[in-house]
Amino acid sequence: MAVSARRGAPLTPEEIYAAAWRLIDAGGVEGLSMRKLAAELDVNPMSVYHHVENKTALIHELCLRTAAQLAMPPDDGSPWQDQMRALGHAYRELAHRQPSLWRYVFNNPEVMSRQQGGLWEVLDRLLRMAGVPEEELSRTAEILSSFVSGFIFSESTGGVRPDAFDDAVTLLIGGLEAYLDR
Repeated sequence: MAVSARRGAPLTPEEIYAAAWRLIDAGGVEGLSMRKLAAELDVNPMSVYHHVENKTALIHELCLRTAAQLAMPPDDGSPWQDQMRALGHAYRELAHRQPSLWRYVFNNPEVMSRQQGGLWEVLDRLLRMAGVPEEELSRTAEILSSFVSGFIFSESTGGVRPDAFDDAVTLLIGGLEAYLDR
């Protein structure tokens, strides 16, 4: 390794995550490795491991940071249907903004669990507003999430027209209303 321009400069988590994003943007999540990351940062690979346990932990943190950017609908008293529609659009926009990471999470759901904040908390709040019983929240949220994720995946592969998303969300909301009215 050539003499590093970093010599003496401490490596920061922000540098690590920024470099990881550059590698993901260039080659997808599959193009990210701890060795490539170290080379991108011009450090010894062990230096990265002082900040990040492994690639899985790195991707997990990138997912959390990305999810924190999700434009959550505010609890402003508007109908749950309007807030649900806004949440669906925000989730889709995030998937479009970070397609490589989103596809990776879609194919490896263990990377992000349902218990991890933001999106799930808002979805649970909206489902409560809709009248979903507490014992059905998790199951209902996972089903709705699966349908929206499936649409986004199908959209990304050309299987469904992007302009059908509004109709898909309307059908999901209508289906949830009918399910709750039974």
